[in-house]
Amino acid sequence: MRNAALTLGLIGGLWGMLVGFFSFGYTDLLIRYPELAEYTGGVANMGLIRAMSLLAPVLAIAGAAMARSANLAAGVLLLISATGMYFTFGFGVFTMFPIAMCGLAGVLALAARQPDPH
Repeated sequence: MRNAALTLGLIGGLWGMLVGFFSFGYTDLLIRYPELAEYTGGVANMGLIRAMSLLAPVLAIAGAAMARSANLAAGVLLLISATGMYFTFGFGVFTMFPIAMCGLAGVLALAARQPDPH
């Protein structure tokens, strides 16, 4: 289960990085061109989006890296990452996979009672 948590967390974190790149880039465009918000609707909390664009994928990748050795801490980090992505970016076509993968990886890491056989 720890190996599955590592793999799913890593994939979810990397996919979350793509979401983060585009979200951060979009907020940067809104800062540079404020008139763009009239056409696109803008964002409600730019600071939260910019912070979670960095933090959520980093937490997921860090949790995945710790999944084999410190499964409880890894599970918590992965679940925090999934929750942060869900509440910041919402559940949509580009966020459903990183949220689901990080969430499942967190549950698997927490459920792992003994190290995986090598």
